Amino acid sequence: MKPWKLAKRLAPLLLLFSFVLSGCSSILGDDASPLNPKGSVGEDQLSLIKLSLFIMFFVLVVVFVLYAYIVVKFRKRKNQTGVPKQTEGSHVLEIVWTVIPLVLLLILAVPMVSQTFALAKDYSETKEAEQVKVIGHQFWWEFQYPEHGITTAQDLVIPVNTKIAFELTSTDVIHSFWVPGLGGKMDTNPGMTNKMYLDAKETGVYKGKCAELCGASHALMDFKVIVVTEEEYQEWVAKMLEPTQPVAEQDDLALGEQIFKAKCMSCHAVDGTQGGLYPNLKGFADRELVAGIRPNTEEWIKKWLDDPESVKEGVLMPDVPLTDEELDALTKYLQSLTLE
Repeated sequence: MKPWKLAKRLAPLLLLFSFVLSGCSSILGDDASPLNPKGSVGEDQLSLIKLSLFIMFFVLVVVFVLYAYIVVKFRKRKNQTGVPKQTEGSHVLEIVWTVIPLVLLLILAVPMVSQTFALAKDYSETKEAEQVKVIGHQFWWEFQYPEHGITTAQDLVIPVNTKIAFELTSTDVIHSFWVPGLGGKMDTNPGMTNKMYLDAKETGVYKGKCAELCGASHALMDFKVIVVTEEEYQEWVAKMLEPTQPVAEQDDLALGEQIFKAKCMSCHAVDGTQGGLYPNLKGFADRELVAGIRPNTEEWIKKWLDDPESVKEGVLMPDVPLTDEELDALTKYLQSLTLE
């Protein structure tokens, strides 16, 4: 095949590859990505990616240079007859093309193996590490802080520059916990526990996703990692531990609270220390998103309460019948659930 024809075939593949890499950042919508990590785990994993890419490109360049040299050097000349001189059985060539790949393999294997063991370190018994239990549900994320007795959902709050030891499990099917800006993914499997750790070197909000096809709304199973300072983290813990105060009977939120207790409290809790079948709603009004995907506005709250299936297909939230008056009152009550 002529070189220009080969280049013509490879060009679309290279272009597609560049689009895929650029999508790592554009899909996430922030500057943190696997190619621009903000945590030590992501940085170590990126260094291994760079090393493997360097070795592969080095091999590719050498092969193409040798190929071009051989094509030009040993091309058939005019008036050439007979068979060219053969190099079969050359011990020097056999040693060269055996030793060089072996050396390259060792260069890649040594840091790869050492980093694999380092990244698999268990911090569950380390006092300096924050312990978080991650539970995957169809189609939302539950976060438990056993050291503090806190349960929350969708927004994972962690302190900056601190190792976070995760225990991962699932209540239904296999999900996959992934924060692209901080590190690689890990599956959450029903009936078993996986362990991993992450940390963040900068404060901010990092997007997380489920990386395992888990049902109709898999693509909508997002969450956020909110990285704050140690002082802000301790303030958040204290606020989550404060009991939610009941609404006074004469308050205009009283009807909404009554509806919530009658129709929602069997599944949801508004106290950060309690679990439930569905997401804990402590601090619900402070979250940016409803169901993890829609803006936390009155319009979307009402739509979610009225017809959850239309917002997130396959969701297991029961369709509770509500009158317009009840819908307005319940929405207003939910918008009052703030940590401030």
